[in-house]
Amino acid sequence: MTRTDGRPSRAGLALVAAVALALAAMVLAVARAQPDRSARQAEVEARGSAVMPFSQTATLHRFDPTAEGGVQQVTVRDPADTADRDAIRAHLRTEAAAFARGDYADPTRIHGDDMPGVAELRTGAARIEVRYRDLPTGGEITYRTSDPGLVDAIHRWFDAQLADHGPNATTGTAPHRSP
Repeated sequence: MTRTDGRPSRAGLALVAAVALALAAMVLAVARAQPDRSARQAEVEARGSAVMPFSQTATLHRFDPTAEGGVQQVTVRDPADTADRDAIRAHLRTEAAAFARGDYADPTRIHGDDMPGVAELRTGAARIEVRYRDLPTGGEITYRTSDPGLVDAIHRWFDAQLADHGPNATTGTAPHRSP
């Protein structure tokens, strides 16, 4: 759609403008349909600093679902960071004991009372084995249950934490061993 002098025709320019407007409308629709994760992640990080005694940006949260529940790890990004490593270990030991009792107050203070899976984890605590162990660069909590509903609750809870912690969280095949 060019003129004889090689410049775009009005019809060609109109087509380009229409395509550009359609793309802009699609981008706006997608942006409106998805909440601003960065704002949510900033809120979680601010609340997390009041609960977790270690730097969230200097650490990595790992959530690995398993057939029997899942494995949660928090490690320092820099192996020389022994202060955060020790704080992770102390915090996760305390949290594991609380989770074994069905006490999920700290995660809900960070992520909100309506955090997916937490209601089921609270009421089903007696049917979930929760174990803590030190890792060379942090700590790990393992959750095991034979109840499929609780396995699903653990997986939903992990997914919510993954989304909320953003770049400070990951999932995959964790380098863990059974306790």
